[in-house]
Amino acid sequence: MATDNLTEANEFCSYHQVEYTFVQTLADAGLVEITVLNQTSYIPGHQLPELERMIRLHQDLDINVAGIEAITHLLQRLHNTQQELLTLKNRLRIYE
Repeated sequence: MATDNLTEANEFCSYHQVEYTFVQTLADAGLVEITVLNQTSYIPGHQLPELERMIRLHQDLDINVAGIEAITHLLQRLHNTQQELLTLKNRLRIYE
């Protein structure tokens, strides 16, 4: 598997000044995905913005992993509800 769209986890952690154990804890909670290739941990590119948001929540607001998990769950529910509302509005336009 190519590492074109993967970022090495240690480089990411040193750039954002966080411990790798924090990212590993997020992965253990199911909030991020870590890919291991040749004994090196990588983070998929599509998850970097979400992971950066979680790091900001942790560093700036001092929110622990359980709090980040709750916030992420609520934001996902909000996004799903907004998508459902948009779908229903579009279906309603058919009858107008």
